[in-house]
Amino acid sequence: MLDNTIYEKELYKSGIEYIAGVDEVGRGPLVGPVVSACVVLPKNYKLEGLTDSKKLSEKKRNEFYDIIMKDAIGVGIGIVDNNTIDEINIYEASKKSMYMAINNVKCKIEHVLIDAMKLDLPVSSTSIIKGDLKSQTIAAASVIAKVTRDKMMYELDKTYPMYGFAKHKGYPTKMHIEAINKYGIINDIYRKSYKPVKLVLDKREDIINEKTISK
Repeated sequence: MLDNTIYEKELYKSGIEYIAGVDEVGRGPLVGPVVSACVVLPKNYKLEGLTDSKKLSEKKRNEFYDIIMKDAIGVGIGIVDNNTIDEINIYEASKKSMYMAINNVKCKIEHVLIDAMKLDLPVSSTSIIKGDLKSQTIAAASVIAKVTRDKMMYELDKTYPMYGFAKHKGYPTKMHIEAINKYGIINDIYRKSYKPVKLVLDKREDIINEKTISK
């Protein structure tokens, strides 16, 4: 595994101690929000095995989630819902969720490491392509964001078990596409600007709301 503390070490050498990592999850799903997390870890902190949340098993993500939430100096979450995604597009919604996550951190921030995105911030920042692989702090944020969003999908699955949200987490898998073609679109949670959802809406006039489907 690559040393994913290089960016942090360089910042520490320059006198910066409070480093935040920011990442988002949920750009691709057809349903639910995009979720960002901002994490500030203690100086010279090292959590062996921590990397991009997508490369970790769910069990390992959950273990790291608990450790990070316990050890972090600060954690902030930003959630932007499906309606806002439809209004401003997923790129702008992702940025908005990142700003929200940063603003929700209660501790001092001197520098922000960001996964790919460029943000206009009052402190210095570094945008890193594949940052969740190259920066431990961004990796920590990716885990917090991923686990947070997955928990939301598990809750949705309890209400709408026929859609399989616990399995595909809202992504456009074959199983998910088959479910929306069979049961329709749940008005309150689907991203209607996304093509697979649009196609279903074009074919079906009925938009299922929560009251209808829960009967």
